[in-house]
Amino acid sequence: MSAPKKVVLAYSGGLDTSIILWLQTEYGCEVVTFTADLGQGEELEPARAKAELLGIKPENIYIEDVREEFVRDFVFPMFRANALYEGLYLLGTSIARPLISKRLVEIAAETGADAVAHGATGKGNDQVRFELSAYALNPEIKVIAPWRLWDLTSRTKLIEFAETNQIPIAKDKRGEAPFSVDANLLHTSSEGKALENPAEQAPEYVYQRTVSPEDAPDTPEYIEVSFERGDATAINGEAMSPATILTKLNELGGKHGIGRLDFVENRFVGMKSRGIYETPGGTVLLEAHRGIEQITLDAGAGHLKDSIMPRYAELIYNGFWFSPEREMLQALIDKSQEHVTGTVRLKLYKGLATCVGRWSDHSLYSEAHVTFEDDAGAYDQKDAQGFIRLNALRLKLIATRNRRVKA
Repeated sequence: MSAPKKVVLAYSGGLDTSIILWLQTEYGCEVVTFTADLGQGEELEPARAKAELLGIKPENIYIEDVREEFVRDFVFPMFRANALYEGLYLLGTSIARPLISKRLVEIAAETGADAVAHGATGKGNDQVRFELSAYALNPEIKVIAPWRLWDLTSRTKLIEFAETNQIPIAKDKRGEAPFSVDANLLHTSSEGKALENPAEQAPEYVYQRTVSPEDAPDTPEYIEVSFERGDATAINGEAMSPATILTKLNELGGKHGIGRLDFVENRFVGMKSRGIYETPGGTVLLEAHRGIEQITLDAGAGHLKDSIMPRYAELIYNGFWFSPEREMLQALIDKSQEHVTGTVRLKLYKGLATCVGRWSDHSLYSEAHVTFEDDAGAYDQKDAQGFIRLNALRLKLIATRNRRVKA
């Protein structure tokens, strides 16, 4: 790959500040920084000051609030599928990467940059997600991954490099921090150091968004979440924007210790990794969405949707958000959500979000058909006899054959 002339860097203002200097010294190129406000809960303006300290022009520093786009165009479509990777993980990190890559490629086009760069290591999934998304959006773009190129082979060496070059590093990045954290409006992900032995329980100080369920309120809290076509639109009758809804659900879920996950997952690159995830609002939202689907989604449609969910979740986890197969599955999922409209009542208590009520003008639930009382002719129980006989026919033929062959 020829040396880039201008690079757009996915930039948080932390240790990846060192990447700016490395790009400048390695390639002598102009650097543009992009910092996304995904709801990580950190002050982002210090990132601007750090970038300016290393000579980045003010017009080349992009700090953007993309919280609404993140939830509306990425999180909500994913939640229509009830997506869980390996049955447990709500894909909080995975779903943020396509949006960041999209903006990197767009800013590259706006600024005339011929390359993008990221600070993901060569051991993780994020390098795959960033780069597959970038190439899907611009097949000609160059992607620079310093962790795969430089001789700074550990976090400790990277800190030493930053200090040698007088790059300011926050105290919690000097090695005292016992784990690394990635955060956005959907979740926090904590990995490394104190968490690397999966046999050891994670210390309580790892958790940042949720109280311990043991310390959560002793009185349950009831809330109502309303949906239109599969997307949450209101909490307790108050209409809110997508990002505002997720922010409020995070507050409610975190207060009740909901959404903790200690998980050893299979990375796309081949190794197993232990992480501590907190997804309070997402856990509440998943329970609510499944609750409204219970009365509005036909059995055939729902079972088909559930059968493709693991494949859909795996595509997102592995970085294929912009692939045709993910888009095809999304079209099927979105079709299933046409009548997923109504309201769910949830009980939040001691680490659990439980659906305790659901109602909808689009409901398929018929009390007349399921009642144990007089159904006024809505259902003829004699019909079940023929239904059972027809379904039993092949089983009886198999049993008859097996008895004959044994004899």
